[in-house]
Amino acid sequence: MRVSILATAVLMLMAGAQAARAQAWQPPSDSQRCPSKWGAQDQRGSGNHMKPETVLRAARLIRTGELFELGRVLSETMPMPAGRRFEILTKRTRNDPGRNRRGSNEELVVAEIGQVGTQFDTFSHQMIGPSMYNCVTLDAAASRTGFNRLGVEHVGALMTRGVLLDIAALKGVATLAETYEITPQDLQDALAAQKLTLQPGDAVLIHTGWGALWGKDNARYQRVSPGLGTAAAEWLARQDPMLVGADNTAVEISPNPDRDLAGPVHQIMLVVNGIHLIENLRLDELAARRAYEFALIVEPLKIQGGTGSTVAPIAVR
Repeated sequence: MRVSILATAVLMLMAGAQAARAQAWQPPSDSQRCPSKWGAQDQRGSGNHMKPETVLRAARLIRTGELFELGRVLSETMPMPAGRRFEILTKRTRNDPGRNRRGSNEELVVAEIGQVGTQFDTFSHQMIGPSMYNCVTLDAAASRTGFNRLGVEHVGALMTRGVLLDIAALKGVATLAETYEITPQDLQDALAAQKLTLQPGDAVLIHTGWGALWGKDNARYQRVSPGLGTAAAEWLARQDPMLVGADNTAVEISPNPDRDLAGPVHQIMLVVNGIHLIENLRLDELAARRAYEFALIVEPLKIQGGTGSTVAPIAVR
């Protein structure tokens, strides 16, 4: 009995130590993180992995032609953070008098088009203080008409090997609890269970099951969510991915268990390591089909100086 109690105490202490380490994250100084490993003038970050051999490696994963659409439908009723908007107004733009009676329709969209729906975050989106990726400062880069550095137009088309890590399935649930913080061990255990390893330049997508709330309980979906903790984010960053995405609103756990931290995983990925993020992915079909490895194709809109882009990625296997 004493051995059992001692073992339990040791495990609790270890868990407490891990939690303390995860919650003790501090942003590195500019001198610690700059210049980027891609060079002092780099604006592409993990997009530098995009090469012909990356495309060919992804293409070799296409064997059945099965295609999965990972983007959400954009509408006024979708979950959005307070202050963001998506409004669409249809317009009748032509009513020609000729015998073919040609008519046409268009629409006016008023939105933070870079930051709604299934969204791709790039490096001008987040800062540590006033400093972005590669120590580009807000004062040096921002203008009323977009950023003159680190805009989403620099990203281009991305096609790479995609890996789905189904953390919900690993834990034997359809949806992770709203306060669940994904750990490095969770990521490693999911890889082992799925008999996969990560390679530099991969797109790593995290299935939490939280996407089941989209359109059903938008308030809860937006208010809280399970997701990556800081330790898991730093472990993933060391694997050198092209991008990281998830089926929740922020990729990371929200709010962070350390109430003195606000969105630290965004800083770890975008600011410190120059790794792109994709939020609000549709991953339920991939998870249901156990499609854990595939070719991922995504291209952000070329918004001059934009902080990101709504996207409609596809996975093909």
